[in-house]
Amino acid sequence: MKKTSSFEFIRILVAIGISLILGFLLTLLLSKDPIHAYKYFLYGPLSKTRRIIEFINNSVPLIFTGLAVSIVFKAEQFNIGAEGQLFIGAVAGTAVAILFPHIQILHIILVFIAAMIAGMLWAAVPGILKSKLNASELVSSLMMNYVAFYLGLYFVNYYLRDKNAGFLVSYKFPKTAWLPYLYRRYHFHYGIIVALVFVVLVWYLLYRTKIGYEIRMIGYNLKFSEAGGINVPNTIFSAQVISGAVAGIAGAIEVTGLYHRFLWQNLPGYGFDGIIVALLARNNPIGVPFAALFLGYLRTGARIMERQSDMSAEMVTVLQAFVILLVTAQAFLSTWKQRMIEKASRKEEEENE
Repeated sequence: MKKTSSFEFIRILVAIGISLILGFLLTLLLSKDPIHAYKYFLYGPLSKTRRIIEFINNSVPLIFTGLAVSIVFKAEQFNIGAEGQLFIGAVAGTAVAILFPHIQILHIILVFIAAMIAGMLWAAVPGILKSKLNASELVSSLMMNYVAFYLGLYFVNYYLRDKNAGFLVSYKFPKTAWLPYLYRRYHFHYGIIVALVFVVLVWYLLYRTKIGYEIRMIGYNLKFSEAGGINVPNTIFSAQVISGAVAGIAGAIEVTGLYHRFLWQNLPGYGFDGIIVALLARNNPIGVPFAALFLGYLRTGARIMERQSDMSAEMVTVLQAFVILLVTAQAFLSTWKQRMIEKASRKEEEENE
């Protein structure tokens, strides 16, 4: 197990390294000053305090959506509904922030609870369809994203909209519904602390609880799980609902930590990025924050590179594609893996003689 884990870690590092090299070759072809452009891409996010905080803040929703997707992926189910669950969680959190009494501490907690419940209810639909009717969770969760988007915008537009703002945004939240700051100047909020707490909670859920064991067993072998007495439909449903709760709170963290109002007019894309994070982390909750920080770093570096050079920020999308292709390709470094296994087996045989 340790050998396999070490191999996967090295394989991901090699995939990232190759992707960065390919990205530089692409920059050589497209930029008039490729060294200058790539320098800002690689080192820009660490060049100023503001930029460091920017990439950490950008990573916070990715940690939540990466965790949400990892829970479902552990059960070998597919979930691309985190985007809609995050969005509807933000809408529910906005409603509570604006409409509920402004009570210090309690108010922000109620916002988070509302967002989690909204995410759970949104995830329950594909969960029920999968567990009871064996409907494709891929199709149903994708459809629910757009239902969340249009329904959420309708609710904000007709019930929560600040008509004096000049564009579609909600009323400004009262300060009792603001997530506290770690560093006020650059809006460095407590979201990263909450995200790391959830990393521990999800790890504990998956590896120290009965439901977590059942989720992992279904992922390992569905037929064996059924024969062993695990209620597979209920476990799949539970995985979807728990995932929805984690994705839902990501929306509340964003609107209470960064914007202090609801202002999305498009799906933000964090749910889809969560799939990339989960793949990089190999569905391990402990690896999710590192994968999210890496992706957030790339996104911030791309924006800085776009501002400071003649390169477009869309190059990050190309890098992501390279990383995903290499990480998910089972044949990538498979020969080396086989040699590692054979070497370990020979060593074990020699020790037993």
